[in-house]
Amino acid sequence: MTQSFEAAIRSFAPSLPLGVALSGGADSTALLLACARRWPGQVRAFHVHHGLQAAADGFEQHCVALCRQLNVPLHVQRLDARSAAGQSPEDAARQARYGALQAMVLAGVAAPGIPCIALAQHADDQVETLLLALSRGSGVAGLAAMPAYRERAGVAWHRPLLRVSGVDVRRWLREQGMAWVEDPTNSDTRFTRNRIRADLLPAVEAAFPGFRETFARTAANAWQATELLGEIAQEDLALIGLPPALGLLRQLSRSRQANALRHWLRHQYQTTPSAAQLAELLDQIAACTTRGHRIHLKVGRGFVVRSALHLDWYDPGVCVS
Repeated sequence: MTQSFEAAIRSFAPSLPLGVALSGGADSTALLLACARRWPGQVRAFHVHHGLQAAADGFEQHCVALCRQLNVPLHVQRLDARSAAGQSPEDAARQARYGALQAMVLAGVAAPGIPCIALAQHADDQVETLLLALSRGSGVAGLAAMPAYRERAGVAWHRPLLRVSGVDVRRWLREQGMAWVEDPTNSDTRFTRNRIRADLLPAVEAAFPGFRETFARTAANAWQATELLGEIAQEDLALIGLPPALGLLRQLSRSRQANALRHWLRHQYQTTPSAAQLAELLDQIAACTTRGHRIHLKVGRGFVVRSALHLDWYDPGVCVS
């Protein structure tokens, strides 16, 4: 079952002091307010100013006023989150936001030793993320959507509201008499996520009233499968070596080759191959039985190449001295 906002906060047990990502919208405003009340003096707020729209200054002003009212230290990072060629604006902003939040935590701008940061995504956000993954033909990593807890690069990320509906978050916030700011792009149906929210979710709720809970179980099951695939990939790469040895890689089944290569590229180079790119790479590896066979394939934002008896990857946009 979905949780009430109050129940989600009661069951949230992070390490302290706690960082809270604050956009100024209803969800993050509610999360910060609840955390500041529960752990007075132990909460810090982090706001990322994306510089993408005129309303961004208003978001920051709201965050400043709110944190002053709650007596919560606020730390603001301004950045240019414009997308690169071929990159979606939403993805560019998301990556820039998470990078800025992580950098602020690791730099100790709020206080040294903040072990974790809380994010305000809720059950509706999780459903939207899952539907986006389905529309793109994603594998289990995409269907895992957003985990409730994850450690990455020395930072623990919590999402305590993933079983709380967006309606319940706003209901609680109104009961507290608190204001928030609305992002004007949230109603812009040029963005796929907004079309899902406005057009698809009402129809899904009419047909399947308990969809938030069942979709959350699907995402949780997919996350377990993703973790298992990661463990298998690590075991295989420990035998194959880094960079991967072609001869040892060919001894694996095609599915395990694909799993190991995805893991290698994602964790070593922060790039993800498309399904077509990965299929072509696997075909080339199967055909690569002679010393003269050349591999030079576009994969992710760079190229996978054959280097003697191994595979390698490089980004032509990055100069290596």
